[in-house]
Amino acid sequence: MLEAATWTLTIILMLIGVAGVIVPLLPGTTLILAAAIIHKLIIPDQLSWLSIGFIAGIWLLSIVADFVGVLVGTKLFGGSKWGMAGASGGALVGMFFSLPALILGTIFGAIVAEKLLAKQTDKASLKAGFGAATGFVLSSVARLACAGAMIALFLFAALSGPRVG
Repeated sequence: MLEAATWTLTIILMLIGVAGVIVPLLPGTTLILAAAIIHKLIIPDQLSWLSIGFIAGIWLLSIVADFVGVLVGTKLFGGSKWGMAGASGGALVGMFFSLPALILGTIFGAIVAEKLLAKQTDKASLKAGFGAATGFVLSSVARLACAGAMIALFLFAALSGPRVG
């Protein structure tokens, strides 16, 4: 009974975590890591701490990808700190509507911030907006890959036999 409830909780948290990779308000890969740790604490023999360490390493990589994606995307396309802030604000507003609105909000936020706050030309503002959106999409893909790797590693470690440690 306890094992079934633990697996159910683990799976639910991991599925919410996968959704959180796309929805910015949910801590996607953090929920996946938390699910693995909770599973280890409740059923200690199914998963080793070494496996948790590897999952945590992939989690850290996902956090880095999240920050670097939008920042590098905006910067590589000529955006300023204003463009990065605008992209973040636009993404925050867009996420309440849909995935396309999230991407459009990221673009629009960067463009408006570059145009109004950084006093950039139309062309430079559009370029920064495109860079912010490109960075957002690339960081989302990287986070999704990390989430998949975390779940695959968890399943392999938990299902491949009893572990000690």
